[in-house]
Amino acid sequence: MTRSEAEEILQQTFKIACFYDEQWNTIDMILNGERVLLIEKTGFGKSLCFQFPAIILDGITVIFSPLIALMRDQVKKLNQLGIPARCVNSEQTEEENSKIIEAAKSGKIKILYIAPERQNNEEWMEATRQMNLSMVVVDEAHCISAWGHDFRPAFRRIINLVKLLPKGLPVLATTATATKQVEADIVQQMGGDLKIIRGNLMRDNFKLFVIKVQSEEEKLIWLGKNIEKLPGTGILYTGTRVDTEVYSRWFEFLNIPSMGYNAGLDSESRIAIEEGLMQNKWKCVISTNALGMGIDKPDIRFIIHTQIPQSPVHYYQEIGRAGRDGKPAYIILFYAPEDKRLPEAFIEGGRPSIHKYEKVISEIKKDLLGERELIKKTNLKQNQFRIIKADLMDQKIVREVTIDRSKKLEYVPGAPKLNTQIFEALRASKTDDLNQMIEYVETSQSRMNYLCNFLGDSTPNIAESCDNTGLKKIQVIVTDEWIQKIEDFHGQYFPILEVEKKGSNLVNGIASSYYGFSNVGTTLHRCKYENGGDYPDFLLKLTLKAFRKQYGQDPFDLILYVPPTKSGNLVKNFAIKISDILQIPISHQLIKHKVTKEQKNLENAYLKSDNVKEAFRYQNPDELFGKTILIIDDIFDSGATIKEIGRYLTKLGAFKIAPLTIAKTVGGDKL
Repeated sequence: MTRSEAEEILQQTFKIACFYDEQWNTIDMILNGERVLLIEKTGFGKSLCFQFPAIILDGITVIFSPLIALMRDQVKKLNQLGIPARCVNSEQTEEENSKIIEAAKSGKIKILYIAPERQNNEEWMEATRQMNLSMVVVDEAHCISAWGHDFRPAFRRIINLVKLLPKGLPVLATTATATKQVEADIVQQMGGDLKIIRGNLMRDNFKLFVIKVQSEEEKLIWLGKNIEKLPGTGILYTGTRVDTEVYSRWFEFLNIPSMGYNAGLDSESRIAIEEGLMQNKWKCVISTNALGMGIDKPDIRFIIHTQIPQSPVHYYQEIGRAGRDGKPAYIILFYAPEDKRLPEAFIEGGRPSIHKYEKVISEIKKDLLGERELIKKTNLKQNQFRIIKADLMDQKIVREVTIDRSKKLEYVPGAPKLNTQIFEALRASKTDDLNQMIEYVETSQSRMNYLCNFLGDSTPNIAESCDNTGLKKIQVIVTDEWIQKIEDFHGQYFPILEVEKKGSNLVNGIASSYYGFSNVGTTLHRCKYENGGDYPDFLLKLTLKAFRKQYGQDPFDLILYVPPTKSGNLVKNFAIKISDILQIPISHQLIKHKVTKEQKNLENAYLKSDNVKEAFRYQNPDELFGKTILIIDDIFDSGATIKEIGRYLTKLGAFKIAPLTIAKTVGGDKL
C-alpha cells in the first residue's frame, strides 16, 4: 500500500487529512510485518499508528494497555467511526468480559484493548490460541522495563506471548517516555529484532516554572491567590490520595470549583470526573498521577505539581497531558526541601530490600504457599510482594503452580542463587533519577531542554519558555490575611474515618486532623515516644470541634477508649477530659486480654486485622446492650483496631459505635 492510498482510507475512515512522516514510517513497517518501538511525545498520535493498520490487516489487533481511562475513551471513538472495538478490564463484570472475549474469538471485533494483568487469567490465555491475531500492541511499553518509571510485573508476561508469535506477525511497542537505558532493555526483552523510531520530544508551547516554598501552607496560599488567574482548566497533581482531599477541601473553602480524583474512587465516580474534566466543569481536577494517562483532552491549559515527582521521566509524562492543541500551557512545580521524602519512600517501597526477597524465598522453601499466605508470613505490602514474586520468577528461583484451582508458589529445585546486583543497580538508578529531578529544580538552563536531554532527545534548538530563559520567576508572598485563612481552614476541616461495614453497628467517624497536617503529628509523636506528657489542650479543643461537626447534638450513653499497647495512659487521660467537657459517662472496662504488636510495625492489612482479632473484652458486657457509644483513640491508621472493637461491641448488643480520634495517618495501608 502506498502512502497516498493509505491517506485516502485515513480520510474516509478516521476523518484525518494526512499522516505525519513518522506515523507513516511506523505504519509502513507494521504493514510489512516488522516489529517496532515508537518513542514519541504525548499528543503526537501514537494510537493512530496501530489503529490504522488494525483496520487494514486481517484478523484482530490486541492492545495491552494499563490505562482503563484510555481504553474507554478510544473504544468510544473507534465505535463512533464504525470500527468494532471493545475492551476487557477489571471495572467490567466477568460476564461482560467473557462475552467480549467470545466475540473476539468469533471475529466480530477488530480492535481489542486489554489490561496486562489478564495474562494471569486462564480464560484469556486459552482464548488467545483461538483468535486470528493480526497484530499485538504494547502501549506504555516503558512498563516492561524494571528501569522504566512505571514498571509493572504483569507486563513481563506480555513478553512471553510476543516471543511465541510467528515471524512476520507485526508487533508495536509505544511510549512517550523512554531513556536510552529503557529503550535498550525493551529491545533486549522483545527479542532484539526491533526497529526504533524516536521522535522529537520538544514541547515549544509549554511555559515552565518552579516555585520554591518553605511549607505546605505556602503552596496552599499561592494556589488560593492565583489558580483562578490561570487560563482555562487544568490538573493539580498531588503526591498522595490524602493530599487530593486536602487541596479539594481548601478550594471548596475558598469557593474555587474543583474536584478530587484518585485510584481509590469507584469506577462510576472516576468516569464522571473524567467526563467533567472533558466538559470543563471545574477550574481544575486535583489528582494523584492516577488521572491524565489516556485522557484525550487537547486543551488542558495548566498542570501544577504540589509534590516533586520521582524523576524527570515521571514529570515529562505527567506534564505531557497539557497543551496537546499546540496552544500555550502553564507548567508549574512547587518544591520545598522536605518534599523529597515522599519520592524517597516510593523508591524504597518500589524496590524492596534484599532482606525481603530472602524472607520470601525462605518461606517458599518450607511449603507451597499462595499470595495471601506469603504476604502474611513475610509482613510485606501487596505491591512489594508482587514485585519480589515477578523478580524471583524471572530469575527462575520460584515458579507458579496450580493445585486444586489455587495458585501457589514453588521453589525450583537447584535454583540459582538470588542475583542482587540488578536490584542494587536499580535502587541506585532510581536515586540518581530523583537527584536529577532535584537538579531540574535548581538548574539555570532551559527547563524543557533539560527534560529532553534526560530522555535522550538532544534537539539542538533552545526552548526559551521558562523562568530561566526570560519568563519571570514566581515567588510566594505570605500576608496576614492569608495566614488567617489557613488557620480558619485548619479549624473546620476534619478527616472522615471510613469504617462502616455490613453486620457492624460501627458508623463512620471523625479525626481532628491528618497526622502530617499542621503540627498535630509532631505533637502526638513527642507525647507518645519522647515522654512529652499528656496530649495538650489545643489537641483537645480541635478534637472537640471535630466531634461537634460530625455528631452535632447526637446523644451518647457512654465513652470508651482503645486500650494501649505501649503508650500508657495518654488515650485514657484524653478520654477522661472529653468525658468531663461533654458530660458523657466514661467506662474503663474495655480491656485488651491478649498481647498484641504495635500496628505501626505491621506492613499489611491482613496482619493488622489478625493482630487485633478477638483481642478485646468488656468486663461487664450486659451494660452495653442498646447503648450508643463514643469510642476514642489517638491515631487512626488502617482502622483494623476500631473495626475489631466495633465488631465486638455490636456482638454485645451496642446500638451505635462512633469513632473519634485525634489524627488520621496519611497512608494507612496505601498512598
